[in-house]
Amino acid sequence: MIEEMDLSVLVTPTLQWYDQHKRQLPWRKDKNPYHIWVSEIMLQQTRVEAVIPYYERFMQALPTIEALAECEEDPLLKLWEGLGYYNRARNLQKAARKIMEEYDGVFPGDYETIRSLPGIGEYTAGAVASIAFGQAVPAVDGNVLRVLSRVLESHEDILKQSVKKHFEELLRETMPKERTSAFTQGMIEIGAIVCVPNGKPKCEECPLESLCLAERHGLLDSIPYKAPKKPRKIEEKTVLLICSSKKAAIRKRPDQGLLASLYEFPNTDHYLTADEVREYLEKEQGVTVESVEPLGNAKHIFSHVEWHMNGYLVQTDQIPGQYLAVERQELQNRYAIPNAFQAYYQKLMEVLA
Repeated sequence: MIEEMDLSVLVTPTLQWYDQHKRQLPWRKDKNPYHIWVSEIMLQQTRVEAVIPYYERFMQALPTIEALAECEEDPLLKLWEGLGYYNRARNLQKAARKIMEEYDGVFPGDYETIRSLPGIGEYTAGAVASIAFGQAVPAVDGNVLRVLSRVLESHEDILKQSVKKHFEELLRETMPKERTSAFTQGMIEIGAIVCVPNGKPKCEECPLESLCLAERHGLLDSIPYKAPKKPRKIEEKTVLLICSSKKAAIRKRPDQGLLASLYEFPNTDHYLTADEVREYLEKEQGVTVESVEPLGNAKHIFSHVEWHMNGYLVQTDQIPGQYLAVERQELQNRYAIPNAFQAYYQKLMEVLA
C-alpha cells in the first residue's frame, strides 16, 4: 500500500469544503447521539435521499431511546419496512434497552462503550463518537475507503478487513483534535457526492484533487479495487396473493434465518403453473378457488442469494385457516412485508382497495 503522503494535508481542504458544500440533513440539525446513531444504521447500504423519509417517520414515532426500548416488535419492524436488513432494527432496540438498563437512558459518550452496544460495529461507533461527542476516532465506510484508496493510489482490496483496519490507523493519526465531527462528516460527504460510488467521479469539484494520486496517474477506473464476489445462489419461488372478501393471506416467517419473524405472502420453493396452484389450494388447503390470474415474474437480490419469482392472484371462497387473513389497512399500518415481495405487494394493494 502506498503511504508516502502525510494524510494531515487532507484536513484543511476537507473542512473548508465541508463548511461550504455539506448537505442539510435532518440528523445534522443537532449532535444528538440518538439521531446520529439511528441515521447511521439506516444509511448502511441505503442512499441518503431514500433514508430521509424513513428517518423522519421513525423519529416521529420513536423520538427517544426510551420510546425505542419500549416499542413492540411488529410496530418497530413496520417502521423499518422498506429499509431491509431487519435485524438492524432489532439490534437498535436491543442497544436501546441496554442503554436504559445500564446507562440510565443516557447514550454513552466514549468509543469503546458505544462499540460494545448490540449491532454497533467499528464504523458506526466511530461515527457516533466523533460526530456526536468530538472524539478523535475514525469512521471508515465505503465512501471513505474509496476516497483514501484514490488519494493514496492503493490497489489493495477494500473488501478486506485488514485493508479497512489499515486505513483506520492512518486516519487515527490524522484526525484533528478540533472539529473532529466536521472532518469525519466531510470525508464521508466527499465520497458520497463527489468521489461517487457509481459513475464518474467529479474531480473538478473535489477539494482533494491536487492530492489524489489515482487522478494524477489516470487510475480512477481501476481504483478502488474490489475482488470479484462469488455468484449468488438462485432460488425459484411461486408467490400467491390469496384473496377473499377484501382480505388477503399472510404468514409469519420463522424466528431464525433470512427475513426472520417478518410477514410474507404464501409461497413455494419452486415454480407452479396456474393449474398446479389451483390443485394445491383445493386439495391441500381445502378451499374453493374461484380464479387464478398470473402476475408475471419478479426478482429480488439479497447479498448471497437471488429469489426468482412468479406470482398469481388467487380469489378463493375463504382464506385457508393456516394463514392470517388481513385487510388492506392492516397491511399498510401493522404488518411488515419485506421488499422482496414489493412487486406483488403493490398489486395486492390495488386489489384490496
